[in-house]
Amino acid sequence: MKTLTSLIKVARPLHWIKNLAVFSALVFSGTLFVPGYLKKTIIAFLSFCLVSSSIYIINDIFDAPKDRLHPIKKKRPIASGALRPQIALLESGVFFLAAITTASKLETLFITTIIAYFIIQILYSSIFKKIAVLDIIIIASGFILRVYGGAFAINAHLSVWFLLCVISVSLFLASGKRRAELSISQTKETNTRPALLDYRRELLNSYVTMFGNAAWMSWSLFTFFESPRISLPVWVLLAEISKTITVNKLLMITIPFVIFAIMRYEKLIFDEKTEGPEKVILTDIPLLISASTWVILVLLILYSGIGSKF
Repeated sequence: MKTLTSLIKVARPLHWIKNLAVFSALVFSGTLFVPGYLKKTIIAFLSFCLVSSSIYIINDIFDAPKDRLHPIKKKRPIASGALRPQIALLESGVFFLAAITTASKLETLFITTIIAYFIIQILYSSIFKKIAVLDIIIIASGFILRVYGGAFAINAHLSVWFLLCVISVSLFLASGKRRAELSISQTKETNTRPALLDYRRELLNSYVTMFGNAAWMSWSLFTFFESPRISLPVWVLLAEISKTITVNKLLMITIPFVIFAIMRYEKLIFDEKTEGPEKVILTDIPLLISASTWVILVLLILYSGIGSKF
């Protein structure tokens, strides 16, 4: 039973929340209710869950000696000795083969994306995580590949403004993760990540601020250029009553929630609470409410008929 628990923990199922980025293309291309597209995206999501777990296991094998010195990571199954590296490596191989088998049900470009993700993450675990700045870029590339993997799965087009938004948010999250890790290493007087030696708190603060600003600005530009056109008579009536209350860019309604979420996440970063973004997103109530409201508004605006983008 302990071995089974360790096998589950080392796969980090909590981190699968990151793979929800795969659904972005389905939602923003207007194909959410197109027959077969949701099924393809779910398959893509499962494939990314499997391949990411494979990578997490390999990463833990690489990092086990240093994780034993970390105040939190020392409790991971491999670092703590609860799971033998040989068994973990076998589990990783099973996950990877399952990911490729699942991906083979979709387009060739999607399979290529899964393989590219795997290779890049292996290089990250063995080499790139030791190189400052490049490590943040590689972390961000994982989110970008997830989004484009979802697009390849259903052969969807993504707006360049949306791509800029994805890049900005990815770099924001990656910078915040490094900022939190630096704080923990300084507080506990231990450093298990070589790249952190080349970072200064002020530099990472500037990265977080820069990419946070870029994230909400790129989303704002996306809502400006990609919002649905007004269609229901209520919008026409509002326009006739007064030009001041004319609604032409419906998605811009979501901008305040994006700004709040970024401001809230930055607060958590500077409070040293964001080494694991997936835990923060799932446990911080204000952030959860903001993100949920954003999702509901986006779905309503794009699919309820109040606008006519698609």
